[in-house]
Amino acid sequence: MDPLTHTLAGASLAQTRLGRVALGTTTCIIGANLPDLDAITYFLNGNISLGFRRGWTHGVLAMSAFPPLLAVAMSQIVRLQRRPAASFGRLLALSTLAVWSHPALDWLNTYGVRLLMPFDGRWFYGDVLFIVDPWLWLLLGTACVVAHSKSWPQLSMWLTLGAVSTILVTSRTDVPDTVRILWFLGLAIVAAVRNWSGPRTQTHRVAVVCLSLALMYITTMIGSAMLARAQVDAWARAQGISPRQIMVAPRPGNPFRRQVILADDRHYHPLAFDWLSRERIFPVGPQTDIGADHPAAAAALTAPEVWGLATWARFPSFAIEPRPPADGGGYRVTIADMRFGGVTVDMDADLEPSGVHNRFR
Repeated sequence: MDPLTHTLAGASLAQTRLGRVALGTTTCIIGANLPDLDAITYFLNGNISLGFRRGWTHGVLAMSAFPPLLAVAMSQIVRLQRRPAASFGRLLALSTLAVWSHPALDWLNTYGVRLLMPFDGRWFYGDVLFIVDPWLWLLLGTACVVAHSKSWPQLSMWLTLGAVSTILVTSRTDVPDTVRILWFLGLAIVAAVRNWSGPRTQTHRVAVVCLSLALMYITTMIGSAMLARAQVDAWARAQGISPRQIMVAPRPGNPFRRQVILADDRHYHPLAFDWLSRERIFPVGPQTDIGADHPAAAAALTAPEVWGLATWARFPSFAIEPRPPADGGGYRVTIADMRFGGVTVDMDADLEPSGVHNRFR
């Protein structure tokens, strides 16, 4: 998920009774974002970033090491600041929940996460939420607004964030009016909860309610994804297609519509699924040849410059064209992932990589 979602999840956890410890909020926010240490690879190149992201720092080894390291660091800072000693057990519990929330949220989207790293590089995909989910912003942000909007600078920050998120949610042409109405209703509820709260408001109860509602929303989206996938499978078999793989991915800001990639043995079929449509499942583009059966396809994946893409690709397709003898012969192989972009690899007559174009950056 996006950094704001992780931050709000940690900040909401900090508003519960468990977070009532010295540096509790700091611990939760750092822990909720700690696995994204691998984001430093963005400053190297796209190939390394694709191959390294959501791996080592999101796997079981990191999930075992990060919480105690964070708890020790926070307890030492408390000691250096000469503040009342914090319970190490509570700091460890807080660190564990915050850190573990990160891969749990990342699993929910289509990008995936390698939960077993470094022992197994298998990807796990939830296909439940879009990477940026405004409804989680509302649910996880409410307790944070109540707890941290007492001063004008704080309130101005939240108003700015609300305005920017409103533009992002409502400006998309594919967002139905139903979603826009629900968004403004959600903002109104957040504002009402904030205005009705006073000095005696028990913020921890607001945080528990908001976290519970967020879990209910996620659970509902998991159920929706499972039902949609089953309906797509039945639709495909009725069309004479034998599904080998199905991704039913959420659309940004719209929990009722999903992007579908249906793979059989030779083709990808792009579809759409809409709970609000009478037709519900319908094609949205021509089928794409997978093209993996050509020997140049497997050879192109051995190019060091596409290691990251080969590691990360979930729905790879290969478009292969012969190169003219004047250019040295061989093939030009365009490798793409149906979710995002791709690269072009030139292969010589011996199927050895001789050049890579349009690399991820």
